[in-house]
Amino acid sequence: MAKLLSTPRLTSIRLRTVTSTLSKSSSSPIHSPPTVSPISLHSNPLFFSLYTTPLFTLRSVDNPSNNHRNFSVSAFDTKNDDVSSSSKDETKDEPVAEINGDDTAKSSTKDDQYPTGEFEFEEYGAWKSLVVKFRMLFAFPWERVRKGSVLTMKLRGQISDQLQSRFSSGLSLPQICENLMKAAYDPRISGVYLHIEPLGCGWGKVEEIRRHILDFRKSGKFIVGYAPACGEKEYYIGCACQELYAPPSAYFALYGLTVQASFLGGVFEKVGIEPQVQRIGKYKSAGDQLMRKSISDENREMLTALLDNIYGNWLEKVALTKGKKKEDIEQFVNDGVYQIERLKEESWITDIKYNDEVMSMLKERLGILKDKKLPEVDYRKYSKVRRWTLGLTGYKDQIAVIRASGSISRTRGPFSSPSSGIIAEKLIEKIRSVRESKRFKAVVLRIDSPGGDALASDLMWREIRLLAESKPVIASMADVAASGGYYMAMAAQAVVAENLTLTGSIGVVTGKFYLGNLYEKIGFNKETISRGRYAELTAAEQRPFRPEEAELFAKSAQHAYTQFRDKAALSRSMTVDKMEEVAQGRVWTGKDALSRGLVDAVGGLSRAVAIAKQKANIPQDRQVSVVELSRPSASLPEVLSGIGSSLAGADRTLKELLNDVASSDGIQARMDGIMFEKLGGATYTNPLFMLIKDCLSSF
Repeated sequence: MAKLLSTPRLTSIRLRTVTSTLSKSSSSPIHSPPTVSPISLHSNPLFFSLYTTPLFTLRSVDNPSNNHRNFSVSAFDTKNDDVSSSSKDETKDEPVAEINGDDTAKSSTKDDQYPTGEFEFEEYGAWKSLVVKFRMLFAFPWERVRKGSVLTMKLRGQISDQLQSRFSSGLSLPQICENLMKAAYDPRISGVYLHIEPLGCGWGKVEEIRRHILDFRKSGKFIVGYAPACGEKEYYIGCACQELYAPPSAYFALYGLTVQASFLGGVFEKVGIEPQVQRIGKYKSAGDQLMRKSISDENREMLTALLDNIYGNWLEKVALTKGKKKEDIEQFVNDGVYQIERLKEESWITDIKYNDEVMSMLKERLGILKDKKLPEVDYRKYSKVRRWTLGLTGYKDQIAVIRASGSISRTRGPFSSPSSGIIAEKLIEKIRSVRESKRFKAVVLRIDSPGGDALASDLMWREIRLLAESKPVIASMADVAASGGYYMAMAAQAVVAENLTLTGSIGVVTGKFYLGNLYEKIGFNKETISRGRYAELTAAEQRPFRPEEAELFAKSAQHAYTQFRDKAALSRSMTVDKMEEVAQGRVWTGKDALSRGLVDAVGGLSRAVAIAKQKANIPQDRQVSVVELSRPSASLPEVLSGIGSSLAGADRTLKELLNDVASSDGIQARMDGIMFEKLGGATYTNPLFMLIKDCLSSF
C-alpha cells in the first residue's frame, strides 16, 4: 500500500514481489544478489514513494506459560500415497491457470515435485488413548472440558495471522485452525458449531479455514454452520460444513463479486494539490490513483484478471462441494436469489432454523434431555487447552514457525503497539536465535504483509538468507505477500502461496505533492534556504520540480526498479527479460504467480511444513512438532478492550497525526494508504485523506 514518509530513517522505496530461490538442499550454496540501494527522501510527510500493491477494493456485492507454542503434527502428516477420497475429490477439480503449454508443464512439474501436506486423521491406539485420559486428569482447571461438549466458534470481522494474547478481542487464524485440529483428536469434543458472520479477512485466510474444516470432518465428528448474514466469503466457509443453517430472516447476498479502484485526481485538483509522480511499471496503478480521474486500460486488465481468478475459484469450489455444475452455480448467482426458502429448495443450505432450534437439534443428536443445557466450550476457553494434554506434541523433530504480519518498519516507534506490524529489529533477533539453535530442523516463515520500509525489508532478507544457509527455510503466504513481504519471501528456498494470495507488483511509484496552489488558497507561505544543487529535491513542496530535479528523480526511480527487478530475476533463476514480462507493477494471484515462476507451490501452512520436512530429509510419514515462535503480548488498548473499554477506535485529531509523522518513524506502520481502502480484506488509512477532507470542508 502507499505510504507517506515520516522521517529520513524511513526509506522511500518499498520493494515488492520477489520470491524465493528454486528448491535446493540446505547445503546448497545460496547466491547473493546485488543489494538494492533505496532512495532516501526528506522527512516531509507530503513526499512519498510507493513500491507497494495498488489500492483497490475487492468485495462481495452487498456483503454485510511457555511462549513458544508447540503442537503436534498429526495435522501435518503427509502420507501422499493414501489420501482420503474426499480429499482427492476436493483437489482433483482445482481450477488451473490458463497459460502457454511449456509454462503449464513447468509450473505443474514444479508444484508436483513437492509433497501436498494432506492432513490424515489417525485414531489413537489403546495405549495413547490411556495416556491422554491420564493427562486430562491432571489438566489445569482452565483446560477442563465436559465430556460430550460442542466447540462453538464465531467467525466474523478481521482475522489476524498472528497468535493473539488472552486480552485481545480479535480472532487469530492459527488459533482457529489449531482449535479445529485439537477438537478432531479430543475425546471430550463431540462436534463443532460455527457461527459464520461477515468476514473482514482476505481470501487466503478464508481458504485456510475452509481447508481445516474439511480436515476436521475426517475425524468423523459433526461440524455444523449457522449463517445469519452471508456473502461469498462466508458461504465459501459454510458450504464446507456438513450442515449449514440460516434463520428465516437471514441476509444472504450471493450476487457476485466486484473490484473497485479509487482515484484522487479530481480531489487533488479541487484542493490545489498536484502529485508529481514517477511510475515505473505500466501496471503500477498506485500512480494512477494519485494522478488520474478514471481507470487506465492496464489497470482494468489487471483487476479484471484478479476478479476472474477469485470468482472462478469460488464457482469451482462451491460447485465441487455441492455436487453441481459450475454453470448452474453461476446461473443461481445471476438470478439474484434472496429468498431463504429457495436456498433450502436448491440445497444451498440444509434447513431454515433459528439458533435456538439448531441448539435443540444438537441436544437431541447428542441424547441430551430438553430441559438440560447443551455442553459447550467456546473459542477462547478452548484456545487455552494445551496440545500436550491431547498428546499432540513432544515429537523429536521440530520445525519452527516465524510469523511476520502487517506493515514493515525498521524500529518500533513510541506510539506503536507490540502488534502494530513487522518490526525488523525484533524479527531479526528471532531469526538469529533460530539460526544459532540446533533445536530446529527447518523453518517456515509465514508472511502476511503488503510491504513497508525498504531498508528494513532488505535487512530481514539478509538474515533470512543467512538462516537458509544453515537449515531449510520455506516461505508461506497468507492473504497478501508483496513489496517488502515478497522481498522477505525471496530469501527462502521455496515459496508456498494460497490460490488467491495477492502477490507480485514488482514496480516503483515515487514522487511528491506540489502544494503551491493549496497554500495560495489558504494564505500559507513557506520559504526555503538551502545549499547544494538538489538540497530542495524533497524539501520544497511549495513549488514543482525544476527540470534538473525532475530528471534526477526519474533516474533514481528507474535505477531502483532496475535493481529490484534484477534481484528478483536472480532469486527466481529467471532471465531479466523473462522477469520483466511478469514485473511492470502487476499484481498476481498465487495460482497465476505459480504459472509464471513467482512461487513454487500452491497450498497453506501444512504444505509449507511438508516441504520443510522434505528439505530437512525428514520422512513424510514421521510426525514432527511445529513450534510457534510468536510471543503474543497485550498492549494497553488490548487489555482495556478485554475488560470492555477499548481504546482501539479512539479518534485522533489531524494535528496529533501530523505530530506523530514529525516525531516517529514507527507511525509509518499505521499509515497504510492514500485513503480508506481495502486490500484483500484488510483496512488501511492515511492522514493525507484527512488533510484533504479538512481542506474541502474549509471552502
